[in-house]
Amino acid sequence: MGLNIKDIIPRKEIEISDLKGRIVCVDAFNMIYQFLSTIRQPDGTPLMDKKRRVTSHLSGIFYRNINLISDGIRLIYVFDGKPPELKGGTHKIREEGRELAKSRYKEAKQEEDIEAMKRYGSQLIRLDETMIGESKELLKAMGIAVIQAPGEGEAEAAYLNKINNEIYATVSQDYDSLLFGAPRLIRNLGLARKRKTFSGWVEIRSEMIELQKVLNILEINLDQLICLGILVGTDYNPRGLPGIGQKRALDIVRKYKQPVLIFKSIEEQMMSLPEEEGFDWKKIFELFHKPDVKNYEIKFNKINEKEIKKILVQDHDFSDERVEKQLEKLREIKEQKKQKNLGNWVG
Repeated sequence: MGLNIKDIIPRKEIEISDLKGRIVCVDAFNMIYQFLSTIRQPDGTPLMDKKRRVTSHLSGIFYRNINLISDGIRLIYVFDGKPPELKGGTHKIREEGRELAKSRYKEAKQEEDIEAMKRYGSQLIRLDETMIGESKELLKAMGIAVIQAPGEGEAEAAYLNKINNEIYATVSQDYDSLLFGAPRLIRNLGLARKRKTFSGWVEIRSEMIELQKVLNILEINLDQLICLGILVGTDYNPRGLPGIGQKRALDIVRKYKQPVLIFKSIEEQMMSLPEEEGFDWKKIFELFHKPDVKNYEIKFNKINEKEIKKILVQDHDFSDERVEKQLEKLREIKEQKKQKNLGNWVG
């Protein structure tokens, strides 16, 4: 679900070319869910092979990442491990959302409402172990580094971004990455350039958010940003506190400053929450401060064209011609690197 603080967070639009030569850490589940929800057929159903197996995630991983690689960006995909127990509430809400979407999709299908079918169909996505395994295999075959986090993928990506100077930014749609301390967060990377909304087509631009600039402009520190997030609602307390939106939360943390005083000021509201919506702010605060993360040696694999074709063409019925056309881009990149290295050696 993710943290909703978009209205108060300063950001700047960037061009893909701004990231040329950079290494970025991708929240894998977040990105793959984007592929599954946006790469769909007109009736809202995902892309499938002849055996009716979902392939939207593989299509996104292959075609969109090749574009990023072609633009000179090096990618590290970080996969989720075991989620914290506190995330159970978010999983429950997501499941309830899927059930509602399933019912509305059936109604739209009966009425032959294609737009509604596509809208509700995209909400039925579920990332299973088979998809995760296939995604890892394809990423490795494409020369993309793959890391299995012990806990939350976005926490691990933020941690690696903090401790490894070679990693320029974290890539995710979720603002939670900032609460985990990611120095830079890039949103909308690798997504469709245009997206259809209720009001028509809108252009989607990549954007970068720098944590220190956020803190400076909002005139708060990281502890206070974490408290703000908890007030609004995070993956660990998805509903937050009723009646407290982004701007009011900002006013509260600015006024009371210390975490203990911040939550003491809204103690009555917290006590009045229904049991299923109640939360221990100290435990959530601790999860953002001390997530389950570890340091990894980053290894970029060599591109394996044979394995790419096996996964896509042989196993999942992708067009051999289309895959070959994209592989040609990778060959050109490899040749350019060879020429550059040769030039450096001769010089």
